[in-house]
Amino acid sequence: MSDNGKTPVDFWFDPLCPWAWITSRWVLEVEKVRDIEVRWHVMSLAVLNEDKLDQVPEEYREMLETKAWAPVRVVVAAQQEHGDEVVGKLYTALGTRFHNKGEGPTLTAIREALEDVGLPVSLAQYADKDTYDAQLRASHTEGITKVGQEVGTPVIAVPGADGEQVAFFGPVVTPTPRGEAAARLWDGTLLVASTPGFYEIKRTRTQGPSFE
Repeated sequence: MSDNGKTPVDFWFDPLCPWAWITSRWVLEVEKVRDIEVRWHVMSLAVLNEDKLDQVPEEYREMLETKAWAPVRVVVAAQQEHGDEVVGKLYTALGTRFHNKGEGPTLTAIREALEDVGLPVSLAQYADKDTYDAQLRASHTEGITKVGQEVGTPVIAVPGADGEQVAFFGPVVTPTPRGEAAARLWDGTLLVASTPGFYEIKRTRTQGPSFE
């Protein structure tokens, strides 16, 4: 339990990923109806795939090489210079512009997201700098180690009954569940994820992400 008595939920995200974005909005819905507190952390699709770029489709490879580093670097820079409390707010501003408004991960969108949450626009300078890459990689490693290298973003971790964290990738869902539907999915996800020996549940994806 955290100091306020709520269950801490650690959430690792890459602001570029539309599926992680939808899942993050779902977790915020859950926060309204369950006694949880979300703690935000970065992970990186660029880091995850940097040793296997020759194995991914060309379009995805180009995205990883040209677009994936900037947003997550800026989030880490904001965290290092202004504290953990800005991470969730900046993620919301970035995701709203990237995904809901369809602006994409442009430098303009990043600058305007910083303005949206009252952070210095000068943080955008870190988009193409490796100044805080050590911290970025450390956060990424912390999250991905909990679930293994064969998944992506998001990663969620919660305290288990025995005190050890229960961690899982996803869920991948669209559109964002709201209200009691969000709570039911949360309860079911925790039940499945905390079952000893459970590894995977999946079906073929039939539609792209839907943003609301």
